[in-house]
Amino acid sequence: MREDLMDIICCPLDKHDLELAVTEEEDDEIIEGTLTCTECGEVYPIEDGIPNLLPPDMREEAPA
Repeated sequence: MREDLMDIICCPLDKHDLELAVTEEEDDEIIEGTLTCTECGEVYPIEDGIPNLLPPDMREEAPA
């Protein structure tokens, strides 16, 4: 995921801004980290460079 994507994504639950926390970065790509909603506090993982913005109840059912 590129950091400039933060300008266009928002929390899918309440449409508020997301706060980025990077745990692994390679070149200009964020490989691992989290996106946290500034309003509701929901946390969305970034895994293998892909942000998972599914609502929490749908994340559990999604195959890995």
